[in-house]
Amino acid sequence: MEPAVPPQGNQTNGDSNLEKFGYKQELRRSLNFWDLLIYGLVFMVPIAPFGIYGYVAEGSNGMVALAYLIGMVGMVFTALSYARMSEAFPIAGSVYSYAQRGINEHVGFFAGWVILLDYILIPALLYLVSAAALGDIVPEVPMIVWLLIFIGINTVINVFGIEITAKANKVIVVLELIVLAVFVVAAIIAITKGVNGAEFSFKPLYDKDNFSIGIVMGAVSIAVLSFLGFDAISTLAEETKGGRTVVGRAVIFSLLVVGVLFIIQTWVAALIWPDYTSFENADVAFYQIAEIAGGPWLKWTTILATALAWGIADALVAQAAISRILYSMARDKKLPGILSKVHPKFQTPYVSTLLVAGISLVVTVLFASKIDGLASLVNFGALTAFLFLHLSVINYFIIKQKSKNYFSHLVLPVIGLVIIGFVWFSLDPTSKQLGFIWMAIGIVYMIGLKLFKKDSSLNVD
Repeated sequence: MEPAVPPQGNQTNGDSNLEKFGYKQELRRSLNFWDLLIYGLVFMVPIAPFGIYGYVAEGSNGMVALAYLIGMVGMVFTALSYARMSEAFPIAGSVYSYAQRGINEHVGFFAGWVILLDYILIPALLYLVSAAALGDIVPEVPMIVWLLIFIGINTVINVFGIEITAKANKVIVVLELIVLAVFVVAAIIAITKGVNGAEFSFKPLYDKDNFSIGIVMGAVSIAVLSFLGFDAISTLAEETKGGRTVVGRAVIFSLLVVGVLFIIQTWVAALIWPDYTSFENADVAFYQIAEIAGGPWLKWTTILATALAWGIADALVAQAAISRILYSMARDKKLPGILSKVHPKFQTPYVSTLLVAGISLVVTVLFASKIDGLASLVNFGALTAFLFLHLSVINYFIIKQKSKNYFSHLVLPVIGLVIIGFVWFSLDPTSKQLGFIWMAIGIVYMIGLKLFKKDSSLNVD
């Protein structure tokens, strides 16, 4: 293992100084800004709207590009809060570590518990969507076979090291962008030719005859699933080199890049199929549009791209992210200590990685026919954690540090709090009910920790 890096004195280069936070440097620092940027792009999946386009289009009365634009704006304010906290606390753990030190240990645990609902379930969701897509192409192969293949490949890569994950990400994101570029070009050509009655207009962004803020925000609560993952960049803070601002910049840039891509692809798709009420099956709506734009070959290309991007690329980084959160919470004695074990050769949290693989397999079996319910739980966990994040920025900088930078440390997080809160309230009732059950379990678990275990002593200043 690499020894703990000594204090640097310069705050901008002090991201390797974990000693002031009570930790030793155990994970290998090998990632730069571009690695993190690509990591974020892969996690969010540049072609993510392919898989849920039909639901967003129906829910937004055809203003699917507007739904993604609003979602991007809301996520940008959340990304800014992540940037502020990652600069103050350059350690693994994401919102768990930020709420823990921005507010207090109890709120930090609760925030970590809620984000677990997002991170620990999203790999299973990605595996299920990918296996279902491939099952439609090759029905002879049982779904469990695809699940074992996806989980096995990702687990091996993540155990061997984050550098391998980063290298694999670069290849995968290039392939996704190529498929996306081919679709957009084919779609634009189809629009210019008036295929399926298509013509250029701003209706996918704003249709005054069908606009309703309530309806659009309901669609945003679905579209936001495509953005989940930009925050996972912060879980790699202890494996990043180059200064405290690297993580924050990567979070913001990856979100802006992928947001623009989402808007472009959904805009042209909506123009090709303007009647958002006539989808035969919302699950495969985008692939129908791809077939109209370029023919059967483009339909099958987008299906395969979605399956591989979600099942390998996205799930790969999702598993890496949750393993780091489990590692961080276990290191603080909030989860069993074995989860903080680091591989002596590869310097990765391999026990946590293996646990995530096992959980993913169990969850995929339990939710094989309930993908929508699993997606709802993922959204609830992420949005609730984002609310804790904005509160952490306000409490840490304004109240604890007495910051006078009211714009960055108060105005921006308050705007983010309001937007995310609006989207949270637009979630469907079922996801809220299941989410509150998970939160209640967390409260019971936290009380159990207080009663039967000694809290770890942390330097949270």
